[in-house]
Amino acid sequence: MEVLVAGCKKPLVSIIITTFNRRDFIIEAVESALDQTYSNIEIIIVDDGSTDATDELINKTYKNELRVSYYYKENGKRASAFNLGFEMSKGQFIAILDSDNRYKPERIEAGVTALMENPEFDISYGDIITINEAGKEIHRKNMRRYSGNISEQLVYDNCVSINTALIPRRCFEDLGLMDVSYKRSDDYELWLRFSTQYKFLYISQYLAEYRVMENQLSSNTLGRLDVNLRLIEDFRLKHGDRVGDDRFRQAFCRIHALKSIDYSKKRERMLAIKEFLKAFKNKPLERVTLKSLVFLLGFKK
Repeated sequence: MEVLVAGCKKPLVSIIITTFNRRDFIIEAVESALDQTYSNIEIIIVDDGSTDATDELINKTYKNELRVSYYYKENGKRASAFNLGFEMSKGQFIAILDSDNRYKPERIEAGVTALMENPEFDISYGDIITINEAGKEIHRKNMRRYSGNISEQLVYDNCVSINTALIPRRCFEDLGLMDVSYKRSDDYELWLRFSTQYKFLYISQYLAEYRVMENQLSSNTLGRLDVNLRLIEDFRLKHGDRVGDDRFRQAFCRIHALKSIDYSKKRERMLAIKEFLKAFKNKPLERVTLKSLVFLLGFKK
């Protein structure tokens, strides 16, 4: 859908906010979406079975805001919530916002402008500012990000920040929505799949604020790494010709080394040794392999 705005066509952007028991933060998220320098937006909130009266808060706060729509569903994790939001959306472009995070005011405009000025690219994304639970800035450190055909870079690590990505609707229509079989790393699976046909454009600009909760500091690292390992193995089976074998070995090495480090920190020595040996088998001299050995030998805790 396109509408005429100030004498020029501006494509409609659908901002999909998925939430589960984030009543304390969701208003900040929605307000940051409403406060965009880009005017032609719709905001679709999908409540994934919250039990903290999120529905009452949203309906009361935004009952007269025509740009905001609210939908409630039974809990099924972010992927299923996003998929419902997509079905309810009308935008030519799709943006995603986790309900405990915030957009910077120029986030949507930067993405639309970048893609319009660089039509050879399909999906844009940028950097994040990390904030604490109170919303105060912690740091602006970002991992290295890439433009172009980035399957090889994505196999090693997920370098695309979901809260900064702007995705044309046609990408979902052509290659499908989020895979609900992944309870974690659903965005990682999406980027890997999209990287097989679409080119990514990195915008060197802070586009969103990513909130780190206290309980995230001790989150399930091993569970996430196990899911990522499965993702990369699946990607290798389906699209192994897109990435060199050496890069896959690097990726497998990294995951096993990180698992070894996590086990070492938990003093689960036998499991740490097992994962270290897997990392060593893939890439014995890789920096992360040597780092895991340092933890394993107890030189670092």
